[in-house]
Amino acid sequence: MELILTFMILAFTIFLFMSNRIRADLVGIFALLAFVLTGILKPEEALAGFSNSVVIMIAGLFIVGAGILRTGLAKKASNLLLYWTGNSEKKLFLLLLVLVAAVGAFMSNTGTVAIMLPVVISVALSMKTSSSKFLIPLSYIASLSGLLTLIASPPNLIVSQILMENGFERLRFFDITPIGVTAVIIGIIYLFVVRNVLLPSSDKRTQIMNHQLSPKELIQNYHLEDNLHRLQVLDSSPIVDKQLSELKIPANYHLCILKIDRKAGEGRNLLPITYQEMAGPRSVVHGKDVLYVQGARSQVEKMANDYQLIFKKDQTKNEELVSSQLGIAEVLLTPNSSLINETIGGIGFREKFNLNIIGINRKGNYILKDMSNIRLRFGDALLVQGSWEEIELLSRETMNVVVVGQPMEHASFASANGKAPIAGGIMLLMVILMIFEVFPSVISVLIGAVLMLITGCLRNMDDAYSQINWESIVLIACMLPMATALEKTGGMVMLSEGIIELLGGYGPIGVLAGIYFITMVFGQFISNTATAVLFAPIAMNAALAIGVSPYPFLITVAAAASMAFATPVASPTNAMVMTAGGYKFSDFMKIGIPLQLIMYLIMMLIIPFIFPF
Repeated sequence: MELILTFMILAFTIFLFMSNRIRADLVGIFALLAFVLTGILKPEEALAGFSNSVVIMIAGLFIVGAGILRTGLAKKASNLLLYWTGNSEKKLFLLLLVLVAAVGAFMSNTGTVAIMLPVVISVALSMKTSSSKFLIPLSYIASLSGLLTLIASPPNLIVSQILMENGFERLRFFDITPIGVTAVIIGIIYLFVVRNVLLPSSDKRTQIMNHQLSPKELIQNYHLEDNLHRLQVLDSSPIVDKQLSELKIPANYHLCILKIDRKAGEGRNLLPITYQEMAGPRSVVHGKDVLYVQGARSQVEKMANDYQLIFKKDQTKNEELVSSQLGIAEVLLTPNSSLINETIGGIGFREKFNLNIIGINRKGNYILKDMSNIRLRFGDALLVQGSWEEIELLSRETMNVVVVGQPMEHASFASANGKAPIAGGIMLLMVILMIFEVFPSVISVLIGAVLMLITGCLRNMDDAYSQINWESIVLIACMLPMATALEKTGGMVMLSEGIIELLGGYGPIGVLAGIYFITMVFGQFISNTATAVLFAPIAMNAALAIGVSPYPFLITVAAAASMAFATPVASPTNAMVMTAGGYKFSDFMKIGIPLQLIMYLIMMLIIPFIFPF
């Protein structure tokens, strides 16, 4: 009875996945609950997936990938790829997949996808094309590259261990490489041919990101280049040690001081460190400070003459308004905003929100000067400047204003700016630790994730948590106990023994084809590791029973377990790219099933040829 219930739950789960009417992670939760409520799994067995090292590792890899993206390392890599390919979509597609295979030969497919995912998205954005054209191929080739070396995939290590336990010589590092090279070449050719026919051409993530204005673009749109000036404060200036509120600069000069650059440590035998302070009413001016002033040049010159300030000769860069501490954002007035019909000077915006209003966009007309007496209207967009924390607080103020876009995303990018070499070093360290198995893979990934945080490649823990794709995490954790259910109810053994009995009369090749087929089918719903654990002993017993070499049978299990293309739950990498690429369940079936069949035929020819019976 439990066996029938297990297959019924499996079938209904597949139906819900295919209908695409319910989120995939919710379907996974339904399946998990069904196994518990029917008594097939105990609660601790059903929830074991959430403590599985694979799930923890994937969460950590999302954080590492975010650090690669935030620091601009992914952008640098994508620019290099675009340089090599000359903006040719065909060359870029092929080169990307070759790089994925090269990386995947020495680390897990999950790690490979996590490292390459931000690079692929960055390339897609640079070329103004859809990342969905690249993400399924990324996942598929990462899975196929698991056959390139012994350490590239857990199933390889599992079948090698089974061989050794039964008195046979274990697999060497490059024993399966010819099979992997063949699989990767066939996979790349297939994906190249079908990329414009079967792959979807749009994804929500790319569209949304393309429509978000970065701080740099906002600065350009508001034409701040002629209105931002830097003034050096002399030690003899009359404004030294005075608060900005005492000077009444907005009233006297119609200017706005945006921020102050100050060197700490000078004169105290310490290394001078430049830090930035948002200019507020209580800010005190010190000698040698650099003031960032916005307004008309004539008024700035008047202020400089009155207060003995010196214009900095080097050209002011508008990007200097944005740093790890300070940023800008555009806000819109809500229809019922209490700010409507009030003047800029009268609303006390700086006092209420600790932010400066540095520009107004009124139906395409940008107002940057003499703003204090301007009355705000519904439809006005305000450009505000200040600390990222204050901008984040403003985004929670929904009664009067709405912050446009995702300023915290830009804050994270600004905070990590210039740290691409650090992110690259962390990624390299993580890969080396995984290749040489210094620690278990999950520990190596967690080391990389923590280093991304403590080195500032990610702003804080909140930023790190926000980068984890929780839909993928919950989906994978809920589907891992599926293997436990199939094993407990005897479903795996029943099907495998049935195929052996049915095809045994066709000789070794018939049994080999049957084992490949059942391993491949179940590999679409449980992890490749669980599939290999379940079917490797069966393959060994089948080979010994018919009196042939176990090597082709064990290699077949490793290969079939890596052919996880037909469903988004077939592999953690498929689940990772599903949300990022905006794919449906049917997309994986449409692209993956033909590839499964092609690989089935190729493997049945090449495995017995390289590993004879």
